[in-house]
Amino acid sequence: MKNETHPKFYNCQVYHNGEVVMEVGATVPEMHVEVWSGSHPFFTGKQAFVDAAGRVEKFTRKFQGDYFKGRNPKKKR
Repeated sequence: MKNETHPKFYNCQVYHNGEVVMEVGATVPEMHVEVWSGSHPFFTGKQAFVDAAGRVEKFTRKFQGDYFKGRNPKKKR
């Protein structure tokens, strides 16, 4: 790769809950992830609830009250 046109390439360490879970090639020296294949329910078979940054609360606040009032679900657009 040409140094003038491409960003610096690192052997990036990926962290999950404070521990290194894998090493990949990337343009940053380290990444911190909330979910990876070793903790995802699809791969582990265990159900886990991850609510990062209050996504569930944000969703319920957005759609509470009269949000759907007056909308006809059978009406086609």
